[in-house]
Amino acid sequence: MENTFKTLPNMKDLNKMLKPYSQANWKKVIWQLVNSVVPYIGLWVLMVWSYQFSYWITLGLTIPAGLFLVRIFIIFHDCGHNSFSPSLKFNRIVGYLTGVLVFTPSEKWWHAHAVHHASSGNLDKRGVGDVMTLTVDEYQKKSWLGKFGYRLFRSPLVMFLLGPIYMFLISHRFASPKLSKKLVRWQVYHNIGLLVYAAGLSLLIGWKVFLFIQLPVIWIAGAVGIWLFFVQHQYEGVYWSRSDGWNYVASGLKGASYYQLPKWLQWFSGNIGFHHIHHLNPKIPNYELESCHYNNEIFQTESRTIRFFEGLKSIGLDLIDEKSGNLIRFRDLKKQLNPE
Repeated sequence: MENTFKTLPNMKDLNKMLKPYSQANWKKVIWQLVNSVVPYIGLWVLMVWSYQFSYWITLGLTIPAGLFLVRIFIIFHDCGHNSFSPSLKFNRIVGYLTGVLVFTPSEKWWHAHAVHHASSGNLDKRGVGDVMTLTVDEYQKKSWLGKFGYRLFRSPLVMFLLGPIYMFLISHRFASPKLSKKLVRWQVYHNIGLLVYAAGLSLLIGWKVFLFIQLPVIWIAGAVGIWLFFVQHQYEGVYWSRSDGWNYVASGLKGASYYQLPKWLQWFSGNIGFHHIHHLNPKIPNYELESCHYNNEIFQTESRTIRFFEGLKSIGLDLIDEKSGNLIRFRDLKKQLNPE
């Protein structure tokens, strides 16, 4: 696949720009926990109160609650990189607790995410911690049922509407047989914590109230999270390469976009739109990503900037065409096979 970038700087030079931003700050840590978790708890109180009068009001409140949960997920995410706070122990404790809030097992998810960082853009190492994307050849070799299943999986209805329910309520509840004993043990710890959380709230407010609030909140947060992850690695011109030509710098600068969001959405998404910088150095806390981007011109010019609504163009780019080096749509493949 011809997708190389010979003019990119080396990692040693980039580290000089990145390292000053990789120091966690206790004041910012505490403030981010306060301005993320406290409003989320406050919205839960309001939702429970509003449920007595009108479920429509409750549903309206699930939208900001879902957005705050996205922000809490970014804290959980940073804890996995040990970038959120200066303390490893603090990161592990906060990561476990926020993992319960976002219905995601900490150690298991962090492991898969670390694999994603080490292999993003590598065609030979897909399938762990990423959105599965087939090459044209792989798709064509599948049976009609396999092709139908893949197209169904990649459809917006399944990926963004049904996907959050499957991932956060079903998939995250089980440990793969391939996981180590340690990760399986932590999966059990997570499920116990989630059970305590759900049972405790159900006893306090009633199981029906809990479900009618929690389910839309986790669905909204999950849909937004899946979309952010999708759009930052699936766009026209994104970097893909086989292992023998794969390059870490290229996978960061060219394989992860800068998703330029409105300021309020940038805040709720914990600056994860600066995804190119995060992939180059995951030790940079979310609260330092913006400064790193704007204080170093190379990060503004070498990475792909995707504006808010422009990201919608990525929907439908479902196949990797190794011949052209591009992501293509199913209709593009049809034209290739049946040229007029």
